[in-house]
Amino acid sequence: MCDYSLHGIPNRLAEQDEVLVVHRLYTGSKGLTSPEYLKPAEPPKKGLLSMLAQFWRFPAQPKVCAVCIPDGARLMLQEIAPSLRRAHGLSATESVTFRQLSAEAHTYRDAVEFKNGLKLRLQDLEEGQSVEVLALSSEKTDVQEGFIPDGHLPSPSPER
Repeated sequence: MCDYSLHGIPNRLAEQDEVLVVHRLYTGSKGLTSPEYLKPAEPPKKGLLSMLAQFWRFPAQPKVCAVCIPDGARLMLQEIAPSLRRAHGLSATESVTFRQLSAEAHTYRDAVEFKNGLKLRLQDLEEGQSVEVLALSSEKTDVQEGFIPDGHLPSPSPER
């Protein structure tokens, strides 16, 4: 859902149709976040005193919120890095399934699984990689007409 390394960072659950980006957080780990969280908080003030104050102060860091994805969610990776495409035979855009590789503590466990079976940890994706959330689960939402959840089709009605 969210790598162990992101637990000290504010986080929230992803929303369907949301576009996220891979971002290196202040912990050094990569995670998913909304591009909205990466926008600067306020433009720098002008004037000699403001410039001097900004010079002596640490640069303001944006308030980044990690966006968590549930295991089995369907994602679309866009503009995949050429080095990853060459190394793994991928296209520039790929539909993937989000996977949690293990429940082991202190390991990077968030990954994406490609149709060819390749699993890449989020840590191996390039910063700035665009990720669209297609669905938060892998279950199909289409309901077949006449389908009953126990797996049986209704018996035909007798003709009169």
